[in-house]
Amino acid sequence: MAPRFYSVAQAAALLGMSPMTVYRAISAGEFPAVRIRGRLIVPAKAIEAIADLAIAEQTVVDAAGWVPAQQQGSAG
Repeated sequence: MAPRFYSVAQAAALLGMSPMTVYRAISAGEFPAVRIRGRLIVPAKAIEAIADLAIAEQTVVDAAGWVPAQQQGSAG
């Protein structure tokens, strides 16, 4: 069964970037994540949706579009 959530390190590896870059994007409200008791996890569906849209539209996708407006800039 495919995972429903990834750790930040796992999500970063999938995206080919450093975990610190993903943590910074989450903190800035530019990347979707769920905080449970202080731990951040990334929904697998968010990564899949971002990738699917980038492929379908053959364009660059801004992950900040998957973050609710009221949470942008206040994820920390």
